[in-house]
Amino acid sequence: QLQLVESGGGLVQPGGSLRLSCAASGFTLDYYNVGWFRQAPGKEREFVAATMRSGGSTYYADSVKGRFTISRDNAKNTVFLQMNSLKPEDTAVYYCAADLDYNDYRNRYAYDYWGQGTQVTVSS
Repeated sequence: QLQLVESGGGLVQPGGSLRLSCAASGFTLDYYNVGWFRQAPGKEREFVAATMRSGGSTYYADSVKGRFTISRDNAKNTVFLQMNSLKPEDTAVYYCAADLDYNDYRNRYAYDYWGQGTQVTVSS
Protein backbone atom coordinates (compact mmCIF):
# COMPACT_ATOMS: atom_id res chain seq x y z
CA GLN A 1 0.00 0.00 0.00
CA LEU A 2 2.83 2.42 0.90
CA GLN A 3 5.56 1.92 -1.66
CA LEU A 4 8.62 3.52 -3.22
CA VAL A 5 9.89 2.20 -6.55
CA GLU A 6 13.26 3.18 -8.03
CA SER A 7 13.99 3.00 -11.75
CA GLY A 8 16.49 4.31 -14.29
CA GLY A 9 19.62 2.38 -13.39
CA GLY A 10 21.81 0.66 -15.93
CA LEU A 11 25.27 0.38 -17.45
CA VAL A 12 27.04 3.60 -18.45
CA GLN A 13 30.60 4.55 -19.43
CA PRO A 14 32.73 6.80 -17.20
CA GLY A 15 31.77 10.43 -17.81
CA GLY A 16 28.23 9.49 -18.79
CA SER A 17 24.90 10.35 -17.19
CA LEU A 18 21.85 8.62 -15.76
CA ARG A 19 18.64 9.89 -14.19
CA LEU A 20 17.12 7.78 -11.43
CA SER A 21 13.45 8.03 -10.48
CA CYS A 22 11.76 7.33 -7.14
CA ALA A 23 7.99 7.01 -7.53
CA ALA A 24 5.73 6.91 -4.47
CA SER A 25 2.30 5.34 -4.07
CA GLY A 26 -0.01 5.37 -1.05
CA PHE A 27 1.31 8.67 0.35
CA THR A 28 2.17 12.19 -0.78
CA LEU A 29 5.92 12.39 -1.22
CA ASP A 30 6.00 16.20 -1.02
CA TYR A 31 5.26 15.94 2.71
CA TYR A 32 8.32 13.73 3.33
CA ASN A 33 12.04 14.22 3.41
CA VAL A 34 13.49 12.02 0.66
CA GLY A 35 17.00 10.61 0.59
CA TRP A 36 19.07 8.68 -1.92
CA PHE A 37 21.50 6.09 -0.56
CA ARG A 38 23.80 3.63 -2.30
CA GLN A 39 25.44 0.36 -1.40
CA ALA A 40 28.43 -1.14 -3.19
CA PRO A 41 29.58 -4.76 -2.76
CA GLY A 42 31.28 -5.25 0.59
CA LYS A 43 30.33 -1.78 1.85
CA GLU A 44 27.63 -0.34 4.09
CA ARG A 45 24.77 1.69 2.70
CA GLU A 46 25.87 5.33 2.46
CA PHE A 47 24.16 8.69 2.07
CA VAL A 48 24.17 10.29 -1.40
CA ALA A 49 21.63 13.14 -1.48
CA ALA A 50 18.47 14.39 0.22
CA THR A 51 15.65 16.87 -0.35
CA MET A 52 13.63 18.23 2.57
CA ARG A 53 9.84 18.30 2.66
CA SER A 54 7.74 21.04 1.05
CA GLY A 55 10.46 22.76 -0.95
CA GLY A 56 13.13 22.66 1.73
CA SER A 57 16.90 22.43 1.39
CA THR A 58 18.89 19.89 -0.60
CA TYR A 59 22.02 18.14 0.66
CA TYR A 60 24.76 16.07 -0.96
CA ALA A 61 27.59 13.82 0.05
CA ASP A 62 30.98 15.37 -0.65
CA SER A 63 31.74 12.60 -3.14
CA VAL A 64 28.88 13.65 -5.47
CA LYS A 65 28.71 17.45 -5.03
CA GLY A 66 28.77 19.21 -8.38
CA ARG A 67 27.88 16.03 -10.25
CA PHE A 68 24.51 14.86 -8.86
CA THR A 69 21.27 16.83 -8.52
CA ILE A 70 18.18 15.79 -6.54
CA SER A 71 14.81 17.23 -7.57
CA ARG A 72 11.06 16.69 -7.22
CA ASP A 73 8.10 16.52 -9.59
CA ASN A 74 5.23 16.79 -7.14
CA ALA A 75 2.59 16.38 -9.85
CA LYS A 76 4.04 12.92 -10.52
CA ASN A 77 4.72 12.18 -6.83
CA THR A 78 8.31 11.42 -7.85
CA VAL A 79 11.83 12.39 -6.81
CA PHE A 80 14.74 12.25 -9.27
CA LEU A 81 18.48 11.91 -8.98
CA GLN A 82 20.32 13.30 -12.01
CA MET A 83 23.82 11.81 -12.10
CA ASN A 84 26.42 13.39 -14.39
CA SER A 85 30.16 12.81 -14.87
CA LEU A 86 29.80 9.31 -13.52
CA LYS A 87 32.84 7.50 -12.16
CA PRO A 88 33.51 3.78 -11.64
CA GLU A 89 33.36 4.37 -7.88
CA ASP A 90 29.70 5.41 -8.30
CA THR A 91 28.87 1.78 -9.09
CA ALA A 92 26.32 0.57 -6.52
CA VAL A 93 22.71 -0.30 -5.90
CA TYR A 94 20.87 3.00 -5.39
CA TYR A 95 17.93 3.23 -2.98
CA CYS A 96 15.46 6.00 -2.25
CA ALA A 97 13.88 6.46 1.17
CA ALA A 98 11.22 8.70 2.73
CA ASP A 99 11.06 10.19 6.25
CA LEU A 100 8.12 12.00 7.87
CA ASP A 101 9.15 12.53 11.49
CA TYR A 102 12.95 12.76 11.66
CA ASN A 103 15.23 15.32 9.97
CA ASP A 104 18.63 13.66 10.33
CA TYR A 105 18.91 13.23 6.58
CA ARG A 106 22.32 11.52 6.51
CA ASN A 107 21.18 8.78 8.88
CA ARG A 108 19.74 5.66 7.23
CA TYR A 109 17.81 4.89 10.42
CA ALA A 110 15.85 8.15 10.15
CA TYR A 111 13.87 6.92 7.14
CA ASP A 112 10.48 5.19 7.33
CA TYR A 113 10.06 3.75 3.82
CA TRP A 114 12.55 2.27 1.37
CA GLY A 115 12.46 1.21 -2.25
CA GLN A 116 13.87 -2.03 -3.62
CA GLY A 117 16.93 -0.43 -5.25
CA THR A 118 18.19 -0.02 -8.80
CA GLN A 119 21.63 -1.06 -10.05
CA VAL A 120 24.03 1.54 -11.46
CA THR A 121 27.21 0.24 -13.10
CA VAL A 122 29.87 2.63 -14.42
CA SER A 123 32.43 0.82 -16.55
CA SER A 124 34.32 1.16 -19.82
